[in-house]
Amino acid sequence: MTEPTELHAAALVVDGHADTAQRILDDSWDFVTSPLGHGSVNLAAARAGNLNAQFFALWVDPTEYPATAHAQRALELLDAVTQQIQRHPADLRLCLTPADILASKHEGRFAILLGLEGGHSIQNSLALLRIFHALGVRYMTLTWSHTTAWADSSGDIDDPSVPHHNGLTDFGREVIREMNRLGMMIDVSHISDKTLEDVLAISTAPVIASHSSARALTHAPRNLTDDQLRAIALTGGIVMVNFFPAFISEPWRQAWNALKPERDLALTQAAAPFRAANKPVPFAISDAVDRRFCARIPRPPLSDLIDHFLHILHISGPDHVGIGSDFDGIPDTPLGISTAADFPALTQALLARGVAPETIHKLLGGNILRVFTEVQAATQVAVQAQASTSPSPR
Repeated sequence: MTEPTELHAAALVVDGHADTAQRILDDSWDFVTSPLGHGSVNLAAARAGNLNAQFFALWVDPTEYPATAHAQRALELLDAVTQQIQRHPADLRLCLTPADILASKHEGRFAILLGLEGGHSIQNSLALLRIFHALGVRYMTLTWSHTTAWADSSGDIDDPSVPHHNGLTDFGREVIREMNRLGMMIDVSHISDKTLEDVLAISTAPVIASHSSARALTHAPRNLTDDQLRAIALTGGIVMVNFFPAFISEPWRQAWNALKPERDLALTQAAAPFRAANKPVPFAISDAVDRRFCARIPRPPLSDLIDHFLHILHISGPDHVGIGSDFDGIPDTPLGISTAADFPALTQALLARGVAPETIHKLLGGNILRVFTEVQAATQVAVQAQASTSPSPR
């Protein structure tokens, strides 16, 4: 019988999405030396859970920062993470390639990778997209919960006051082609169903969903349907399961939604001093409010999270599922997996549910390493296909 502890210790563990960069920038918090506090990921927790590599999301709240400041805020988040790596070179390494991740593990350093969450941060500029890539960003989530000027989001698709595009605009299609050319992973978490359809029709490389779960089990529009899971798998891509209870437990999601009017009022009250001072409301403020309301709903069992992994394994196959915790960006998690230190519980639960050890190794990190490799290799195909034209200066 396979021993869960040994199985997990031997694995490469990669998490596709965490919002830790905000803590570093806004709270002057140190990933290596600061206590974990109310968060879920720091170096000590990562080492305790054998988390080897983490994609840090560079997320700019479009409701708090003007459109002209989105790129600046994203660059400030990137700079904060970069300074951490420069401050702790013996412990941290910025990784730009799959080979870097493996080298970092061999060196005993924690691998940090960068993802841009929300295409609004390129401010409708392919030049900015290329600059972010040059600075180390290796995936971009095409939208956040708000529709951009060039791609529809699942977060506001039913809001008639928001101008939508029926998926991607012509410029949005250019973004996809340029990401293919750069060898930058296309992240389809948060986008609308029609946007995903358009992306899959255009992309010449596998796509990822860095933090999405299964809609067949939990009816959140952020989750993916079975047809979408199959379509992503056909590209060679991967769906990385989100840990937020509203995305993995239908009863929890309904209870959370029932609290929305009360939560909105509490958020308005908490934001009032910042609004009066004409300052952005820090994420920590809204997160603290959300945590208070989460405490009123019993946490779902770990089995609910495992159900999503198993469902995606069943629909997509063992090569197309991974971990996208959304740690430090969500106010609660299922029982038994509160921080990165608890990742061994995931391995133990998967093994107990009959998942083969080799599949668990793929799920923990092997699959995203493969996709990352294939996307970077596919850039050569895209370059050849576009050899007769130069990138748009927009």
